[in-house]
Order: sequence, then C-alpha cells, then structure tokens
Amino acid sequence: MLTGIFLAVSVTSCREKNEDKTETEELIDEMNREGAEVKYKETEDGTKIKMETDDKKVKIKTDEDGNTTKVKVKETSDDN
Repeated sequence: MLTGIFLAVSVTSCREKNEDKTETEELIDEMNREGAEVKYKETEDGTKIKMETDDKKVKIKTDEDGNTTKVKVKETSDDN
C-alpha cells in the first residue's frame, strides 16, 4: 500500500514540474529533441541562445537575471 502511495505522489510531482515549464523552456526542450545545433553566448546584457535544425531556427535572449527578453522562431523551407 505504501508503494502505491509513493508512486502516486511521484507521478503527480513529475506532472507538476512539467506544467511549471515556461514557453522558452518548452521550446528549448523541443529543439533538443529534434537534434538542434545549440550555441550559447554570454554577453554583458545576458545570454543569447541560438538553436538550428534543418526546418527551424530559434534565437532566445535573456537578461542578467535569466529572464527571457526576446524569442525569435523562423521556420525554414525548401522553397528558397
């Protein structure tokens, strides 16, 4: 019985953590799952993150406190 309670709490905790992710974190996870090339650059204003796959380019800027200040998503196509 204790094992069942422990498993229920673990699953609930894991679900709550996923709900707490920001849109930016979700985007980073998605790009990582798609095998994106990721580049980080520290600047005096914060951090720039660039991620690129064959189909999508994403740029994220954060301030010194880690707050997202700008997100750009560009879908690429073979029509160029």
